[in-house]
Amino acid sequence: MATPYNLDENMLFEDTKLWDMGYNLVGGIDEAGRGPLAGPVVAACVILPKKTLISEILDKNNNIRDSKRLSPSQREKIYQTIMSSSIAVGIGRVGPEQIDEINILNSTRIAMKQAIQNCSCKPDCLLIDAVELKNCPIPQHSLIKGDVRSLSIAAASIIAKVTRDREMMKWAEKYPEYGFDRHMGYGTKQHIEAIQRFGLSPIHRRSFCKKIITINSE
Repeated sequence: MATPYNLDENMLFEDTKLWDMGYNLVGGIDEAGRGPLAGPVVAACVILPKKTLISEILDKNNNIRDSKRLSPSQREKIYQTIMSSSIAVGIGRVGPEQIDEINILNSTRIAMKQAIQNCSCKPDCLLIDAVELKNCPIPQHSLIKGDVRSLSIAAASIIAKVTRDREMMKWAEKYPEYGFDRHMGYGTKQHIEAIQRFGLSPIHRRSFCKKIITINSE
């Protein structure tokens, strides 16, 4: 019996391998916000139905589209599709103060573990984009460039990105001088110039901004 899609082409290969091994609740995990100068790092865990195909995530060649290359309106539309089509979605968040205290990698791992815990049902296996979770009892597979190799990870990437962008839009209303609604906290020329002019806001990662502005310890 022919399958209705080519697993290698539509990027369900990694997910399907685990489904065929007997895992029914595969959680794809990715983050948004490891690189910015301000704001939180946000992680998402998405459990998709077995053999699912969310066509909105795919481009015309049936490859997963990079969430960073989608327009905000496209991401919002796909976000709604993922939320309505998934078995479970969990979100984790670590703010800038904790990022400064324990570094971005450890913060990312904490956000990912929070995302797993916040799923309405516990995944029985994990596909994670380029990160290994320590002391995690759930079987896991870390995939380099996982967001273009796994539909579950790609879905998590979009959920994390939209969730973080929504928060940064709210911070833009409180601190309009920094233009967070335009760069989402990333180190653009405009953002760096705003930091040099206005100093750091409460949501800036001080450890990320040392080369931009002299931070006096109190």
